[in-house]
Amino acid sequence: MNPYASFYKGKRVLVTGGLGFIGSTLAIALAQARAHVTVLDSLVPHHGGNWQNIKPVKDLIDINTQDMREFEAVCEAVKNKDYIFHLAGQVSHGDSMREPLIDLQVNCVSSMNLVEACRIFNPSAITVYTSTRQVYGVPQSLPVREDHPILPVDVNGINKLAAEYYHLLYHRVYDVRSTVLRLTNTYGPRLQIRNDRQGFIGVFVRKCLKKEPIKIFGDGTQLRDFNYVDDVVDALLVSLATPSCLGKVFNLGSMQYQSVLDLVRILQKLSDVNFEVVPFPKDKKLIDIGDYYGDFSAFVEHTGWQPKVYLADGLQHTLEFFEQNRDHYLS
Repeated sequence: MNPYASFYKGKRVLVTGGLGFIGSTLAIALAQARAHVTVLDSLVPHHGGNWQNIKPVKDLIDINTQDMREFEAVCEAVKNKDYIFHLAGQVSHGDSMREPLIDLQVNCVSSMNLVEACRIFNPSAITVYTSTRQVYGVPQSLPVREDHPILPVDVNGINKLAAEYYHLLYHRVYDVRSTVLRLTNTYGPRLQIRNDRQGFIGVFVRKCLKKEPIKIFGDGTQLRDFNYVDDVVDALLVSLATPSCLGKVFNLGSMQYQSVLDLVRILQKLSDVNFEVVPFPKDKKLIDIGDYYGDFSAFVEHTGWQPKVYLADGLQHTLEFFEQNRDHYLS
């Protein structure tokens, strides 16, 4: 049973990016908690929106496919909402370098439209914004705490950081209340695996399903922390329900950190996929951050949240989901 069901039951909740990977998983959890859920997702090509993602609750939620870059559309969407989970955005680091203006529009303009629409039409709404560990850039020390220096290595990190500041500024100046969560490598069912735009885990999962060899850039020893999507959804739900989180920025993370090679070896056991280690492509090497794993103890202190799903179990669940739904996610 959803432990947050009583908190969200009957509440009017907006999920931006709700046809995407994490957003759809959140929308399903909220619908199952009997919240009144509206999804706002313009289905920008290549960004991961997929009608199949919300199939389990498609008759229980309202769907709005207008674009958050249009201020009037956002104004209508935020009216009368109790809570807002802002997950819409462009998350591809490579795309942000190739098409920086699109990244600016999708991450910054959309976020500014949201907080300004709330200021004018719904200042009592509470928002959680999902940012990224990419804002830190190359770690100077590990694990990375929230007070680590900020020096993004790509356009996406800069724009996600700016969006954080919009939320925090409006919280301080206008009392438009927000919490910011900096996500790390999230994986699980409904992950966008059709193209290479949303992280290496999606690429590796697709390779497993298609029985194609995985290419590991560098030597594979780069350390990462990984969160299964259900754990991230739990973090989103508890962060909004915890008043002491408001106006603050928190890392998510895992009690385990493992190398990219460790992850691939788990996939190899689950799917018998082959892999090879190859040199970094120049464009990817320029924005690689080396080792990263985050300190999420501040979030634990405020909420009691702990990730529950181990990487091997989560990857098994992920592969099983996509094997059962190949036609909807691989074509």
